Formats: sequence, structure tokens, C-alpha cells
Amino acid sequence: MTTTSPTRAPGGARVGVQKFGAFLSGMIMPNIAAFIAWGLITAMFIPDGWTPNADIATLVGPMIVYLLPLLIANMGGRMIYDTRGGVVAVIATMGVIVGTDIPMFLGAMIVGPLAAWIMKQVDKLWAGKIKAGFEMLVDNFSAGILGALLAIGAFFGIAPLVTGLSKALEAVVDWLVSISLLPLLSIFVEPGKVLFLNNAINHGVFTPIGTAQAESTGKSLLFLVEANPGPGLGLLLAFTIFGVGMARTSAPGAIVIQFLGGIHEIYFPYVLMKPILVLSVIAGGMTGVLTNVVFQSGLVAPASPGSIFAVLAMTERNSYLGVILSVVLAAAVTFAVAALILAASRKKDLAAEHGGDLSAAVAQTEANKGKSSSVLSGLVGTATATKIENVVFACDAGMGSSAMGASVLRKKLEKAGVKGVTVTNKAIANLDGTEDLVITHKDLTDRAKKASANAVHVSVDNFMNSPKYDEVVDLLTQ
Repeated sequence: MTTTSPTRAPGGARVGVQKFGAFLSGMIMPNIAAFIAWGLITAMFIPDGWTPNADIATLVGPMIVYLLPLLIANMGGRMIYDTRGGVVAVIATMGVIVGTDIPMFLGAMIVGPLAAWIMKQVDKLWAGKIKAGFEMLVDNFSAGILGALLAIGAFFGIAPLVTGLSKALEAVVDWLVSISLLPLLSIFVEPGKVLFLNNAINHGVFTPIGTAQAESTGKSLLFLVEANPGPGLGLLLAFTIFGVGMARTSAPGAIVIQFLGGIHEIYFPYVLMKPILVLSVIAGGMTGVLTNVVFQSGLVAPASPGSIFAVLAMTERNSYLGVILSVVLAAAVTFAVAALILAASRKKDLAAEHGGDLSAAVAQTEANKGKSSSVLSGLVGTATATKIENVVFACDAGMGSSAMGASVLRKKLEKAGVKGVTVTNKAIANLDGTEDLVITHKDLTDRAKKASANAVHVSVDNFMNSPKYDEVVDLLTQ
């Protein structure tokens, strides 16, 4: 558990990469329902679908060409400059859409935020200088004129560039498939996931390219490079059988959350506690991708969250064998590699576990005697200065692991009879400085401190069963 002062400004390359990745995924994730809707309509009603219907199938083209890119652009614009930025972003993105003959997801992700940022800078030029009564007139015409100019500029300048970039990325993917090297993507994807770049990788990179592929071929295996629940399942099964202590005890429950619920973040701490285990999920990920390459299987739309139910729901009608095998074989290979690693280090892990238990017992004994061995004491001084009423769990997307952690703490507070404290969950990017206490995974704490510098910050290893929750409850009861 850590505290922070307003003057501390932690940084680092990892924080920068996480922030950029979170921004990319932030444009896609709130619109995933629209991608799923498009995928379902495509799977059901196109000529090769489950129940072909020529009239309903006419929705497919306009949705992928206009609806999805404009939703992305609007979200990107709102992230930069609220509603006004979203409107200008949509106008400008129309120039990219009309200026090309391919779905403009990448164009929307570039033009949308850029247009909103330009609008924000233009508004600063006459902020506070407009005579009373003319504000609406100036605001509407400035946004309309700028939006029109940006749309024309995007049509002639940005559309050709983004078209070339999109085709180049697709060509690289096709080339990797043709020479059977696409599984090598897992060498980068799996380590990136456990560093909490999973949403950025999946929704910021694979979803735009995969959707374009699905539009032309009816499916894409890119939707399963990151979202395949097999590697996480195999790792947690290995901990269930060969793990020790708390890791072994918590693994079965984590399987339910990861495999059925689709919250992959739940298995990241298991890798981080023994980093060599990243080799197991890389091996499993590569196996899953290779299986889909061999069977030419894929999904029609993103599976989000990465639950086995979502994966099966989005599976292309002729791809069930390949997709199911990709999950099963990925889990089996991950389990085999992780089991070897855990079995080889089991004696050492048991010794460390017993040592940890002894240290914890000593610390608890000293705490019972009134000594300050517990890290809780580091928070008491801060808590006395600011009454803690607003507790926020923050993660990259604000939907998965943070929601689970918030639920766990709410139950503990209710059991302890603590009242007057709200416990919610947010994306780190949405922290606004009004939080009293912010709880994050330790790898995300630096970003959270920048977003909410005046809050008390708590770092945990596992959102589901961190012992620090009991310390937070003790703090709030005081």
C-alpha cells in the first residue's frame, strides 16, 4: 500500500505507452456494442450467413462504412474536447470516409482527435473576447466553418495516406499468414497484455484491421490473437494443481472470472509474480493463432469481453471447429509449459510461502502490540487530514478488473458496518481529482497518481483477493 503527495510526478516509458494505448482503446471500447451488432447482422443475414436476407443485409455496408468510423471519431473527439470536439471530429471524418473505398477505422482514430484538438485551439483564440449575446453565433459558425475545412482537407490530404497505411498493414498480415509466421505476434502480444496493454492491443490495433478483413472475407482470426481465453485458462489451471499458497487457493475462482466472464486481467498478477511464466502464455497464444491459421477460422466481429461465450457467439459459421480447437490447444500448451515451470520451482515456492506467512504473523503481532509495522499506519496521517468518503477502483478500461475489486471492497465494508463511503470503479483516464482514495494494480499506480495527485493511493497485486482490502476497511472504520 502506498501513499502519495501532490508534488510527486512519477513517469517512465511504460506509463507513456500505457496512456497512449488507453487513448486508442478508449475510442473503440465504448463502441464495442455497435461492432457486435454489425457482426451479428453480418453473420445472420449476408448471403453466406445463417439466415440470408437480402433486405436486412443492406445494413451491413452502411454500418461498417459510416456508422462505426463515425462513432469512433465522435468518441475520440469527446475525449479531447467534450461534445463540441465530438461534433467537429465527426464532420472532419466524413472527408476521410468519402475520400476512400475502404472502411476508415484508422482514419477516424487519427482525424477525430486531431480535429477536436484543432477546434479547442481555435476556441482559445477568442475565449473571453466575444460580446454578450453573440456567443452561440460565434460557436456554431466557427465549428461549422472549421469542420467543413477539415473535412475537405481530410478528403484530399489524409484519406490517401490512411488508405495506403491501411492497405500496408493488411498486406503485412496477409504476408505473415502466407509464410505461416502470424503466430509470432504472440511474442509481443502476450507480454504486452500482462503489462495492461491488452485493451490497446486488441481494440486499438486488431479490431480496426480485423473488422476491415471481416468486411471483405466474412471473418478474421485477428479478433482471437489477444482475446483467446485459452492461455489464461491454461495458466490458471496450472496454478490450481501445481501452485502454492494464496495463488493456488484463488486460481479456481479466477478461472470462472477469466474463462466465463472474459476478464483476462485476473490472470495477469499470476504471471507477474513469476515472470518466467510469460513463456507459457506466449507458447499458448502462438498455438491458438497457428490453429486458426491452419483451419482458416476466425470471428465475424470482436469478442468483448474475451469470454468463451462471446467468442462462440462471434464465431463464423464454418469456423467452429478451428476456433474451439484454438482455445483448447492454447489452454493445453500453456498448462503444460506453466506446469513444468511451477513444478520445477515448487520446493522453493513453498519455502518462500512459509517465510511469507511467518513475516505476516510477526507483522500482525507487532501491530497488535501497537507498533507501526503494518503499512496501514502510513495512511492514517493522510486520512486524518482528509476524510475518506469517495473510494475509486481504477483500471485501464474501468470495466473489468476494477469493477470486480470495487464489488469485493463494498462487501467487506458492508460486513464491517462502514457507512457513508461510496466505492465505484473508473478508467484511469476518467479520474478527475475528486477521489479521496484510489486503488489500482501496482503496474498502473503511476498513471493514477498523475490523474489524481491529491488522493491517497493504494497499490494491489490482485484485485480479487488482496489482503490490503482489510487494511483499507480498518482505516475507514477509524
